[in-house]
Amino acid sequence: MEKGFLLIKIAEIVLFVYLGFAATYYLIFALASKVGRFSKRAPAENIQRKFAVLIPGYKEDNVICEAAGEALKQNYPSDLFYVVVIADSFKPQTLKSLRELPIKVIEVSFEVSTKSKALNKAMEEIGDDYDVALILDADNIMERDFIEKVNHSFNCGYIIVQGHRVAKNTNTPFAILDAISEEINNSIFRKGHRVLGLSSALIGSGMAFDYKFFKQRMLGIKAVGGFDKELELTLLREGYVIEYLDHAIVFDEKVQKAEVFANQRKRWLSAQFVYFKRFCLSGIYHFFSNGNIDFLDKVYQMIAPPRVLLLGSTGMVMLLYTLFDSILGYGGSMVFSDKCWIIIFLTVVAALFISTPSKFWNRETLNSLRALPKAISIMYASLFKLKGANKKFIHTQHGAPKDSI
Repeated sequence: MEKGFLLIKIAEIVLFVYLGFAATYYLIFALASKVGRFSKRAPAENIQRKFAVLIPGYKEDNVICEAAGEALKQNYPSDLFYVVVIADSFKPQTLKSLRELPIKVIEVSFEVSTKSKALNKAMEEIGDDYDVALILDADNIMERDFIEKVNHSFNCGYIIVQGHRVAKNTNTPFAILDAISEEINNSIFRKGHRVLGLSSALIGSGMAFDYKFFKQRMLGIKAVGGFDKELELTLLREGYVIEYLDHAIVFDEKVQKAEVFANQRKRWLSAQFVYFKRFCLSGIYHFFSNGNIDFLDKVYQMIAPPRVLLLGSTGMVMLLYTLFDSILGYGGSMVFSDKCWIIIFLTVVAALFISTPSKFWNRETLNSLRALPKAISIMYASLFKLKGANKKFIHTQHGAPKDSI
């Protein structure tokens, strides 16, 4: 019996440390994103680089023509950026429409489709006559000055740049929650990190790299899902800095339905666990051998609880401890009181509140919170469906089929 109580207390301490550290971590970076500014380098040169705008897509017939057409409308010399659509499993009529645009269309087909394979194939075909590789998703729309701002950042000496991805749509409760989640991530993992001298997180699109550098690095990326995470961990391990452009906007379609949300989150969670196992020991080694805190920080992010799971977990534990302590009177047998868990829960709430832009504090957001319990339950359910998820391609469908409009 005593051994059983000891194991329970150890589990209680582990849970408290795991959730408490995550809550504090998110709050620190959330506060940094609001009260601090990250230092900007002065331009070392003033040149206009040649961009390859790479847009891989798998069965993205609903959105790709709009995205490709909008990508051509940049306030940047037209002879210095080229739009390349990498078309995997597109319909013939979609390919016909794309070829009517002044862009390059590269058709690809793989036994197992991945974003990394598509990008590698495209760069192999278009050659090396480019300075910057700019990666978009098939649903992304850049603001007109996006390339100009990225080019300025390269003039400041950066070779890896992440733009500010924001919601293109907030037409359903899940789309609103997804849009808020995106902005929370922008605050904590991008702006907040840069303020405190760490690298921004990559997000898979709206990101730019020195072309030859990117092409060489991508040859070693074999990820089925989460190629940006594998790339990011590899780059941080090598000591590179990832810049964040808070003012360079690219619009991204947010998930509109619960089933799409479930598939997307399952893919993300699976990638996190896979890369934590792969890079954990390396992260610890590089921290102690050469002080690479940037890399260790990124490795921690792979095992840290996602924000919605952290909110749900701390809320449920807080309620359980309140039940045991205040109502049933069992608090004396617990290592931590219900007040400790209330503090952790409120820390999570504060971090999420601070990270959410004021434009979302409106009636639509309040109405969308009714979908939050379902989102939390989907995330918990996804934890039990991760086996093999990172070994197969899970497609997130964008847009509404044209014949359904």
